[in-house]
Amino acid sequence: MNGFDELAPPLWLRADGRPLACVEKIRVLDDNYRELAQALRDALEDGILLGCAESELRAALHDLVDSVRPGF
Repeated sequence: MNGFDELAPPLWLRADGRPLACVEKIRVLDDNYRELAQALRDALEDGILLGCAESELRAALHDLVDSVRPGF
């Protein structure tokens, strides 16, 4: 197990607070969530192996998530 397999993706909500109902939309969001989780884990492990402090990596990744904006 890779540390986040047991974590289920969140309940995806619409802007008005209602849950998404479209199975295909939920599947896309769930897939993206799992792919990002794996990429984040890989980046965290790489950084630690390269000698960076885990707390610094986590802070940088949080900052990255907070700074990303939609491109449309």
